[in-house]
Amino acid sequence: MTTTVPGGPPPVDAAHDPHLSGSFEPVIDEIDAGDLEVTGELPPEMDGMYLRNGPNPRFTPLGSYVYPLEGDGMVHGLWVSEGRARYSNRFVHTPMLDAEIAAGRALWGGLMTGYTPGADEVGPTLAGTMKDLPDINVVRHGGKLLALAEAAPPYALTPELATVGKETFGGSLPAGMCAHPKIDPRTGEMVVFTYGLEAPYLTWSVLGPDGAARRLPTAVPDVDTPVMIHDMAITERYVVLVLGPLYFDVAAAMRGGSLLAWRPDDGTRIALIPRDGGSVRWAHTDAFWSWHSANAFDAEDGGVVLDYVEWSRPGGLSPNTSPVVGGITRARIDPARGTIARDFLTDPHGMEFPRVDDRRLGRRHDVIALGAKSGRVELPNGEFDAVLWVDTATGHTVTWDAGDLSVGEPCFVPRPGGSADEGDATHGWWVTFATDRTDRSSWFVVIPGADPGSGPVARVRIPVRVPLGLHGAWLPTQE
Repeated sequence: MTTTVPGGPPPVDAAHDPHLSGSFEPVIDEIDAGDLEVTGELPPEMDGMYLRNGPNPRFTPLGSYVYPLEGDGMVHGLWVSEGRARYSNRFVHTPMLDAEIAAGRALWGGLMTGYTPGADEVGPTLAGTMKDLPDINVVRHGGKLLALAEAAPPYALTPELATVGKETFGGSLPAGMCAHPKIDPRTGEMVVFTYGLEAPYLTWSVLGPDGAARRLPTAVPDVDTPVMIHDMAITERYVVLVLGPLYFDVAAAMRGGSLLAWRPDDGTRIALIPRDGGSVRWAHTDAFWSWHSANAFDAEDGGVVLDYVEWSRPGGLSPNTSPVVGGITRARIDPARGTIARDFLTDPHGMEFPRVDDRRLGRRHDVIALGAKSGRVELPNGEFDAVLWVDTATGHTVTWDAGDLSVGEPCFVPRPGGSADEGDATHGWWVTFATDRTDRSSWFVVIPGADPGSGPVARVRIPVRVPLGLHGAWLPTQE
């Protein structure tokens, strides 16, 4: 729906925005569907739910739209048990979204526009506020299901995806948290960070398995300007944060310029923050940008190994028009010398959304799965038509070419009763949502971890289109 807000910016041209059309085109209806059609056979041992969040603007955005940072959150859920599946999807109902639904149009401008409605449109409580955007990820921790935003409080959901409300963990995280927390499979702790436009510009925190704060927000030293960081990693000893030189420039934005400034002359820094509270170690190298890490682990020589997707710059977030080059990369960080050695694990080409078996987070891993581009067709940023698996021990790669399907982030589903020590990604399955570009039908695909190149052993037909989105999680049925 396209409606101009009185006194506000005009709506964007959604039909010509690749992230508001095609496989990304938002959906409006919230539905429930059971006993879904299955091609092949769902593994009978698979018992749980796959949830995936992503930007899904309810109304045509005003002024600007920056994928993947904005859009109303919508969580898509696929429940699997005893070889059968059911599906539901729900908006994450923030007060801002509910105000827009009541008005029947978008009221807030895009992030790069900065327009906010007045009290005459949304009342005194919401007037002048920025729109909450819990649209990036979804996790379960401390018995709560959380839709995650970028450096803001998450929103709690019921097990059936209804919105409960903003979650601050008893007031311990009033400024919120990141979109990519890491849950340590050994300790059950959830490690988070958040950045802000005012000092302290970067903090980290720890929540226990019960969701109670074990470490309140703690400032990261030597960060003297607001900087954007999307993801993180943990090892058994460290919290690992990659600080590319992408800074918030509020003064420039108020003059009509860009809110974000890419300053490559500053280079990229990596912070190794001891989880026991010790002194932060910094390492420095030439400028690069990273949206997502796969995993990190402590090396035998005292250093840290970090696997992540590296980009030469942050693409659409900087005005630079030079080509953007990226690929899965291994960084070896020496905390004593403050040095970083980086090597591409594959030939650089379009890939993103790296995942490992989550039971290996913080420890040595073997296999990384990513969304990838086959190169057969031209696809916009964030759209993939293949899944790539990289064996970091041997360098061997395997690809499943999805053909006409556009696939999302791969997520590992371990075989029940198995152990992560049995070997990465062989005792289980990889799953994701996929949408056919020819007829816009959507599917949930299940790929065997032992032979991923063979393609899906099962495809579940989703009765509605599932737009391409961002991040998700497999949540086994709780005992």
